[in-house]
Amino acid sequence: MIGTREWGLPGGPGGSQRLHARAWAAQGAEPTWLAVLVHGYGEHIGRYEHVAAHLCERGAAVYGLDHRGHGRSAGERVLIEDFAGVVEDVHRLVTQARSAYRTVPLVLIGHSMGGMIAARYAQTHPGELAGLALSGPVLGRWDTVPHLLSFAEIPDVPIDPATLSRDPAVGEAYAADELVWHGPFKRPTLQALDTELKRITAAGGIGSLPLLWVHGSDDALVPLDGTTEGILSLAGDDVTARILPGARHEVFNETNKEEPLEEVVRFASRFTAP
Repeated sequence: MIGTREWGLPGGPGGSQRLHARAWAAQGAEPTWLAVLVHGYGEHIGRYEHVAAHLCERGAAVYGLDHRGHGRSAGERVLIEDFAGVVEDVHRLVTQARSAYRTVPLVLIGHSMGGMIAARYAQTHPGELAGLALSGPVLGRWDTVPHLLSFAEIPDVPIDPATLSRDPAVGEAYAADELVWHGPFKRPTLQALDTELKRITAAGGIGSLPLLWVHGSDDALVPLDGTTEGILSLAGDDVTARILPGARHEVFNETNKEEPLEEVVRFASRFTAP
């Protein structure tokens, strides 16, 4: 059985807000590794229950939070003026996770915008991580940002649920989820995304830190070509790339979701004792 705990984590600008945090662990078993999940734009950590369960069943203790302005966390909806603060929110969560699990290896797992946040975390806090796993990450060049910023008024073009997965139930659940943001991007958030992508590129590679990159070949939200530029800039001496044929943006919600999830488990097994 997997136990779940939820609490309010200090975070947001100056640590003045409360962020919704969760932890999962298999009861009656000591974890062999620690996973911290970093979710994407407009969504929330509750959409990763099945991911956490899968990882817990394979030896992990799992932590995650709703970013500021997302899900059950405080803040104006989807407003992020500087992702440096979001990276530090993740560090607050990592610090709490480490207070419970001090010695097991930590793998940071970021999806989409969360992949961008996780990549920047790896650049700014490299000593905290055994490995970095990125799923459909926003890295390098994401043409959506300059396109939307070119408008005097940001158009209301919400994410098409059909682009998430070949499983129609995923899109239907996303569209019906009241904790998901279904409105337009906000200009400060787009500007902050542009700034953060440039910071990551300027900071260069992550050296010897192992990197796993998984991406759907049919990802229309975060296309492969732009992300490939970012991966080539970020990757250090140890990188594994897995492009899943036919998969769309949310590979952990795809019809073959066990395949990328097991890829993460195999990656993590490199750092755990036999």
